[in-house]
Amino acid sequence: MPETTVPTHTLNDGTELPAIGFGTYPLRGAEGVDAVESAIRAGYRLIDTAVNYENEAEVGEAIRRSGVDRDELVVTSKLPGRHHGYDEALASIRGSLERLGLERLDLHLIHWPNPSVGRYREAWRALVTARDEGLVRSPGVSNFTEQHLEEVVADTGVTPVVNQVELHPTFPQVDMRAVHARMGVQTESWSPLGGRDALLGSDTVSRLAERHGVTAAQVVLRWHVQLGSVPLPKSATPERQRSNLDVFGFALDTDEMAALTVLAQPDGRLFGGDPRTHEEM
Repeated sequence: MPETTVPTHTLNDGTELPAIGFGTYPLRGAEGVDAVESAIRAGYRLIDTAVNYENEAEVGEAIRRSGVDRDELVVTSKLPGRHHGYDEALASIRGSLERLGLERLDLHLIHWPNPSVGRYREAWRALVTARDEGLVRSPGVSNFTEQHLEEVVADTGVTPVVNQVELHPTFPQVDMRAVHARMGVQTESWSPLGGRDALLGSDTVSRLAERHGVTAAQVVLRWHVQLGSVPLPKSATPERQRSNLDVFGFALDTDEMAALTVLAQPDGRLFGGDPRTHEEM
């Protein structure tokens, strides 16, 4: 039995999303299968992969080995930029299902909008079709700006259930979180620990970890949870997986939350992945 019971968020289509998930990049091969299986056994029920992670087969194998009922899991994959055409997107979704060995994806996201290509609206229409055909339970996006979100909603009348964006205390995405709240889109956080060493070793995080008797990573993940965002930490180490999930037994006060948010830098992105210009095929 999992050691930690994870609360959930209700998405705009009425489905439930665990308040913390497990990121799988770049877990591959036999070690990747072991790591994902370990995470599921530890209590993670939201598992995040992508075509471009090249580990969907490993994630599917880990799900089968875990012994956890399929319906308890929220399995996410992502559509790569090279598959943004309508027909290509539907074929890509079926390819993901085949590699995962699943009959449906719980969440399927457009990985990046790739605005210079300009086919993300086609890709979104395909995700809505995949939802209607039962291939995908809930369609969402990743790395979308306010403009990208508004365009796909105007195009289809369907609002993405989530937008997965880079989010951590050095890049807290205050404006995008406000957009999400206004539109009814759930925020998910990739790289929630901000590249780990620089952030987790900061005086502010270290002081809060000592004050609460928890790890530095737990402090930052708790900050995400209290913001209402869904962090997706990744670790291949079972002990760290359990620790990262165990963030529901303490709380940060208003001043402590603010002390983390003010770690923001003018552009605190880890690699300059601005979705207005970044291309990922």
